[in-house]
Amino acid sequence: MTASNPGGLSTSATGAGSRGSPEQASPSLERTIARLLTFGTYLSIALLVVGVVLMAIAGIGPLSGGPAFDPTALVGDLAALRPAAFLWLGLIVVIATPSARVAVSGLGYARRGERAMTIVAGLILFVIALSVAVARGLEA
Repeated sequence: MTASNPGGLSTSATGAGSRGSPEQASPSLERTIARLLTFGTYLSIALLVVGVVLMAIAGIGPLSGGPAFDPTALVGDLAALRPAAFLWLGLIVVIATPSARVAVSGLGYARRGERAMTIVAGLILFVIALSVAVARGLEA
């Protein structure tokens, strides 16, 4: 216990607390997760900024609405420098970043042989995938 950490419980980039046990996340896994979260955040911000700048150049107002999300048109719209494509991709990246963090954590746990944590990470990913599938089903 320290003044800055009165409970003695330390938290890591993986979100798990530990008391110095051997099951503590390895520094390389924590570094990988931190880099992933940082990269995902910066990439999403950059894509959103590009989209907003392209909107301003095209004279599109922020409240004017926009096209519905069409994943099949995303690549073509990006190539054509359409603002909505950059905005949609920025939103996809910001939403996918936490899921990618769970996947990387699960792989790290599996590599270290932590079966229980690997199962938990897999279940979290399953719940995320299920919620996306249900949401897409509700759209139809």
